[in-house]
Amino acid sequence: MNIRDAKNQVKYTVRSYLTKNDAGQPVIPLERQRPIFLMGPPGIGKTAIMQQVADELGIALVAYSMTHHTRQSALGLPYIADKVYDGKPVRVSEYTMSEIISSMYEEMERTGQKEGILFLDEINCVSETLAPSMLQFLQFKTFGRHRIPDGWIVVTAGNPAEYNDSVRDFDIVTWDRLKRIDVEPDFSVWKEYAYKRRLHGAIITYLSSRPQDFYQVHTTVDGKTFVTARGWEDLSNILRLYEKHGFPVDHNLVEQYLQNEKVAGEFAVYYDLYQKYQSGYETDKILAGEVSQEIIDRAAAAPFDERLMVLGMLVDNLDADFRAIYDREEHLRILATELRGNKEKIQPVGKEEAMPTLEVIRAKLAAVAGGRTRQATQLDDAPLYYERALQQMDAWLNDIRAGDFADGAAVYEYLKNEVAKEAEALQRQAEAAGAKLSHVFEFAERAFGSGNEMLILVTELTSDYYSANFISHYGSPAYFEHNKDLMFYERQKEILREIDDLNL
Repeated sequence: MNIRDAKNQVKYTVRSYLTKNDAGQPVIPLERQRPIFLMGPPGIGKTAIMQQVADELGIALVAYSMTHHTRQSALGLPYIADKVYDGKPVRVSEYTMSEIISSMYEEMERTGQKEGILFLDEINCVSETLAPSMLQFLQFKTFGRHRIPDGWIVVTAGNPAEYNDSVRDFDIVTWDRLKRIDVEPDFSVWKEYAYKRRLHGAIITYLSSRPQDFYQVHTTVDGKTFVTARGWEDLSNILRLYEKHGFPVDHNLVEQYLQNEKVAGEFAVYYDLYQKYQSGYETDKILAGEVSQEIIDRAAAAPFDERLMVLGMLVDNLDADFRAIYDREEHLRILATELRGNKEKIQPVGKEEAMPTLEVIRAKLAAVAGGRTRQATQLDDAPLYYERALQQMDAWLNDIRAGDFADGAAVYEYLKNEVAKEAEALQRQAEAAGAKLSHVFEFAERAFGSGNEMLILVTELTSDYYSANFISHYGSPAYFEHNKDLMFYERQKEILREIDDLNL
């Protein structure tokens, strides 16, 4: 199955395992909860979906790669303990708590969450000495004498033997203790992820026209050549930074991430064209509604691949604006929710009595923001909305401390007005982005008419998480005019989160 279906299977299983009966006990006892095993080629996103599942279920996540663990680090270190058996003192061997088990308790202390996922990657590559203990763990959820905390679900992952020489074949006894999910690469599903992570537009448009280059593993006389989803994502990250610093991008750089000479060479050529077309087609003027007839004629006469590249560049530019708006919505929503929830603690009291409540709000924002940046196992690199909300809150607190406010009501009125100003600025930002979107449709109409290019533009805007989010919130007459399949749009809209009411 593809990675999206696999994610849903993991999510449904974790939620089922966490279901309790009337006595407060798991409906399926811990010993009977088969650990999930994601089997699939490297770099297709098995690890990334675990953070998404944890976020969507509102539970914690601790992730480990088992290739890094020895028997001692997984089970703990031995020590001599004094015991009394049948009235006689004896000395016996005990084990300290496993690093893996202790990290779950540390995560519960840090986040306050009592339920979570323990994700063990590369579990079929454990060392010879650790293998027997892993079988015991899969059945009884214990390392040594220490059991995983209640409310934690075990998910594992590994690669098939053809991708990793270190893979150990599991016997039937082991497989019979696992819930196996086989995952295959699927570009159409990964493309949605790529838009949400804002991968480089050159990569998305290249793979849209050459999906066969998305994932390849071949064995040649010179060894293995491969291109993976992870390689494309890492290449995207370095391309953004190279462009920011003005560093040259060449075939040598691309081949460091796409370890297939043919694919790397073709993408390097495509990237050069993509950069040239950015200036050649004057995308900034298209977005501003100032495109010349010369550019319209050039696009109309261009071959189909070139037209797709131009549309990809425009969608990528729009996406930057749509994501900035989404980010601003999120940190403003956090602030508005916190202030609204504490209104009755701020408004009826004096200024000095209101300050502790505001400090509590600030501390909460700081705790979440700090936790996100410190946690080694955090796999979600989405914008740190709480950090931005914290920065805004600090600026407001400085104004309140220095200002002459009569009482808590005056403080709350100030905060209410500041949120309103932010909301108005957000609306102006959205109107500017909406104008750019209209100009892109105008360009497409003049250059391509109602041909396949317009269908592709609408489809890309619908599949892009941030553009779909923008259109659902602010609308787009041009989008609705050209999207004849409104049911498709409605289905997309259903899965988008509605922004909270920002009116305090």
